[in-house]
Amino acid sequence: MDQLNFVRPEKCDNSGSNCLEVAIDRDRSRILRNSQRPETQIVVDEDEWLAFVDSVRAGQTF
Repeated sequence: MDQLNFVRPEKCDNSGSNCLEVAIDRDRSRILRNSQRPETQIVVDEDEWLAFVDSVRAGQTF
């Protein structure tokens, strides 16, 4: 596996807080992890990711 570049939201500082980090793999899938537990990762395909982002932008609560 290639080295992934995980990013986190700008509102999440680097003080060790509990943040969602996201990387994009070569096949455009998204790899999600918790900044405090990076060894646990969830992979979603691009369509699932875009549906999630759209629902957040629309104000849907989970």
